[in-house]
Amino acid sequence: MTKKERYQKVINWFQEHMPVAETELNYGSPYELLVSVILSAQCTDKRVNVITVDLFERFPDAFHLAKAEISDVFDYIKSCSYPNNKAKHLVGMAKMLTEDFNNQVPSDINELQKLPGVGRKTANVIASVVFNKPAMAVDTHVFRVSNRIGLSVNAKTPLAVEQQLVKNIDEKLLPIAHHWLILHGRYVCLARKPKCNQCGLTDYCKFFQKNKQS
Repeated sequence: MTKKERYQKVINWFQEHMPVAETELNYGSPYELLVSVILSAQCTDKRVNVITVDLFERFPDAFHLAKAEISDVFDYIKSCSYPNNKAKHLVGMAKMLTEDFNNQVPSDINELQKLPGVGRKTANVIASVVFNKPAMAVDTHVFRVSNRIGLSVNAKTPLAVEQQLVKNIDEKLLPIAHHWLILHGRYVCLARKPKCNQCGLTDYCKFFQKNKQS
């Protein structure tokens, strides 16, 4: 099977079986999604959604968050991973949004990465989900699933995986493809015990075919 054939079969399967794929983070504005994605690093979306209910009530926009004490933000997010660093990042991010970006979340990936707590993955998520740009955020799920299936070849870094996916997936499909791969990794292609018996991609998956033969 050629790489092109593998990509097409995988995409066709997802289009048929997962026509709707969206972020599981709850948000009502670009600001809220940005905060949620920053909090989601090494933390589950479920936990983030619990945390942000009270957090967004107290700090409904960047203007209010920029005025917050880091210790106050910490109290709201202490149940997530790395709350000290994330509290600092959130306040710093809000200050930069209000001072440098007129209280608006930028759509440009390079501009987004200037914000504290925003790396390439987070920037790609915002660009893709909020602004529907042809960006591919590579988190641990996307990295694992892409390598296992064989969508990425000899890709040792998230950036290398991103570059291969962007090259081989139609840019119109990149925003939803990001969610296809995340959700598949979250619920089927698990890190330790992938549920291959529940997976519809086994005919196209290098990982499954290799283990079936061994």
